[in-house]
Amino acid sequence: MLLRRMTTFFNSSAYLLLRHHLRLLATYSLTNPIKPVNPDHLLRVCTVLYQQQHSPESRLHSKLSSCSFELTHEFFLQVCNKFPYSWRPVYVFFQYTEKNPHFSHTSVSFNKMVDVIGKSRNVELFWEVLQEMARRGLVNDKTFRIALKTLGAARELKKCVEFFHLMNSHGYEYNLGTLNKVVETLCGCKLVAEAKFVVFKLKEWIKPNGDTYKHLISGFCDVGDFIEASKIWNLMVDEGFKPQIDAAETLMETLFKINRYDEALKLFQTMRVQRMDELGLSTYRLVIKWMSERGMISQVHIVFEEMRKRSIQADNSTLGHLIYGLLARGRIREAYRIAEGIEGQPDISVYHALVKGLLRLRKASEATQVFREMIKRGCEPTMHTYVMLLQGHLGRRGRKGSDPLINFDTIFVGGLVKAGKSLEATKYVERTMNRGLEVPRFDYNKFLHYYSNEDGVVMFEDMSKKLREVGLFDLADIFQRYGEKMATRDRRRDRDV
Repeated sequence: MLLRRMTTFFNSSAYLLLRHHLRLLATYSLTNPIKPVNPDHLLRVCTVLYQQQHSPESRLHSKLSSCSFELTHEFFLQVCNKFPYSWRPVYVFFQYTEKNPHFSHTSVSFNKMVDVIGKSRNVELFWEVLQEMARRGLVNDKTFRIALKTLGAARELKKCVEFFHLMNSHGYEYNLGTLNKVVETLCGCKLVAEAKFVVFKLKEWIKPNGDTYKHLISGFCDVGDFIEASKIWNLMVDEGFKPQIDAAETLMETLFKINRYDEALKLFQTMRVQRMDELGLSTYRLVIKWMSERGMISQVHIVFEEMRKRSIQADNSTLGHLIYGLLARGRIREAYRIAEGIEGQPDISVYHALVKGLLRLRKASEATQVFREMIKRGCEPTMHTYVMLLQGHLGRRGRKGSDPLINFDTIFVGGLVKAGKSLEATKYVERTMNRGLEVPRFDYNKFLHYYSNEDGVVMFEDMSKKLREVGLFDLADIFQRYGEKMATRDRRRDRDV
């Protein structure tokens, strides 16, 4: 039986097509080794293509021939990179290369060209090139992804289905694995409605499986269409497929996000009853996270103990969610006890949970002490760390006191002008002039972003000195540390962490 199956495979068109691709790949690797592209030649050719793209073919080809460049596959790819959204220069160059008897295109070069044509939304030419690729036998999985993504974004739904039939007529048989890759790509690009259309229209030729429905469920959840996600889930169950754990997690997370906690926990309970052995750390982490955000500490403890009884080791992220939940309920000692009991070095998720929980309790000074401790233990803060601390000390709308030392309007607007961003400074001043009606929210991300350079290092050092003069030592430490982080490579190498 095994011998008969192997003989059938070796005589199949799929095997013959595989051999053809391998032969092309071996020939290309031996006869066309990758060579570095001359940037002067590339610039010269791209200039001609841009200036002469509407010229008659004979004139354009004459201009290109006079450039004296070495035509390689790498050179063709570099030309495509120079015109990522303009199809005409790339296509006329392709026509020029077709007349070179010593150059032949591969799947890589064709995929690069059709990607450029697709991004420029020239659907008619895009379809013609796809047909040419099929005739030459140069279609692969990436071609399917590019084709369906482009046709789906252009709402050419009939062509999406027709593409599969076209490929089947040229030896690329209907394949479930290829369909799943295409559906995953479409859902990742928020084209989940188009993916659903393709799946249902091809159902007669390609039967979807659990992976297909999983991608559709995740796609509808990502775009916020819970009703469609539920319909796909029910259809999957009706067809006898066992829901995968990651699909259930996606659906649960969506229910949590839209505040349908009861339904999310009901789904979790169903998974616990029917498929307890398959539940892993990711599922427990998800439930603990959202229960902690809601303040359901007693239920969190039950889930956490169940996880420990099943010998599932909690990671730092899970413990961080538990710590935040305890701090949000004011149980500071329990939170610190869990943080201190972590084996090894806690990562930034644990410190962020401590900082976020303490700031929620209006304990900004204690949160800053956690910030100092994490630096002392070698855990580097991120931009999110600084934004949380600044919001905790100054409020979401920023401090706007009369003292120029701590007036962030003066610091922010003055810095914008110094950085040459007078338009942004003018807009900010216009928003702040009528504070009696509107108090704008201070943008800490933009504030830190504008000073993430060498000039910001000096500014933050001066700011920390002035803040210490008025007794704001916590803020001074935060800004001083951020200034040190923005230091140049040489200064950062010499400084002690």
